[in-house]
Amino acid sequence: MKKIALRASALVLFVALAAGCATTSQLDDVKATADRAAADASAAASAAEAARAAADRASQAAAAAQVTADEAMVVAIEAVACCEANRESMERMFQKSMSK
Repeated sequence: MKKIALRASALVLFVALAAGCATTSQLDDVKATADRAAADASAAASAAEAARAAADRASQAAAAAQVTADEAMVVAIEAVACCEANRESMERMFQKSMSK
């Protein structure tokens, strides 16, 4: 009786292990899926690096544009001051010519 129970237990254990093991094709499918996931991750990392590089270039361009705008503001302020000085000079000349 013990031998039959032992054999039955061994048979049940063997069937359970056989049913729980993956086949070679299933393992190949899992490996292929993992390889695709790794390739996708690598592509995503490359895209992220390209986006970061583009953002850096855009930031540098924006900084250069700000410098140009600041220089233009200085020139505009100087032009306004020059125009104001010319207007005052012309006003004085007009007043002087009117007083003669």
